[in-house]
Amino acid sequence: MQHGKYRFIVGFLAVPLALYALFVVWPFIQSIYYSLTNWSGLSPEFEFIGFDNYTRMFQDEVFWKSLQHSLTFAVVLPLISVGFALFLAFMLNVGGRRRKGAAIAGVRGSAFYKIVYFFPQVLSIAIVALLFQFAYNPNSGAINSVLKAVGLGSIQPQWLGDPNLALICVMAVLVWSTVGFFVVLFSAGMASIPRDFYEAALLDGASRFTTFFRITLPLLWDTVQSGWIYMGILALGAESFAVVQIMTVGPNGGGPDYSTIVLPLYVYQKAFRDGQAAYATTIGVALLLVTLAFAAVVMKLGRRERLEF
Repeated sequence: MQHGKYRFIVGFLAVPLALYALFVVWPFIQSIYYSLTNWSGLSPEFEFIGFDNYTRMFQDEVFWKSLQHSLTFAVVLPLISVGFALFLAFMLNVGGRRRKGAAIAGVRGSAFYKIVYFFPQVLSIAIVALLFQFAYNPNSGAINSVLKAVGLGSIQPQWLGDPNLALICVMAVLVWSTVGFFVVLFSAGMASIPRDFYEAALLDGASRFTTFFRITLPLLWDTVQSGWIYMGILALGAESFAVVQIMTVGPNGGGPDYSTIVLPLYVYQKAFRDGQAAYATTIGVALLLVTLAFAAVVMKLGRRERLEF
């Protein structure tokens, strides 16, 4: 009977694990192998060159710039997106005025606000990047047009053309496009917290500020930690690549003067623009290690005793 149980489990897991190994694990192994060669990505012929690509990477100023920007994204974007989403979700669920028969209540029309906040998730990130590229246009964009309309015509930043502002503009777009998802996620988590906890705390004289840090955040911690890791991976991966590649200036994006270059975009440029696939996989291996380290650090720092309710 016990052997039959194990055969049943193995039968269900064998195919998914085989597919995972084929399409996820094996490409990682191939990438590490190609990073030790001089493969161009076009020719079937290549030579083994050892760690020359890694030596080159550590001496590459653009790589260090892209790493710095990617790490900035991984730290700043989750902090802003998750923090702002927590605030909005708390206001929508328990931040409204007290009503008759209820000690706590969300703001009126909270369901409508959730739809509005979630709307950017319906749009493709490429469309979002294009819309904001038009909005940031210094000559005909919506932002500078509004500044002119309110009498601030003398303030006409170049936005994406200014090396000091371009990275901030890109991060603002990523926050706008992701915060709605976390609002809905955290709202669902808060809805599962018993109202009795809040009512008892309010009867004891606790403020809304206190209930957030003493009740909401501890009971929602696992969800917050997962959201933090997810947002960090987005910031290190496809989301940052798409926004930077579409919005910013320069050959294939990343400008001006590499002020917005990030690791995924640098991998793309080296592989498809410069025909240096082996060097691109070297940077990709570095990106993999950075992503794993980020997830491990967040899980380590965020580890705490699980609270049940």
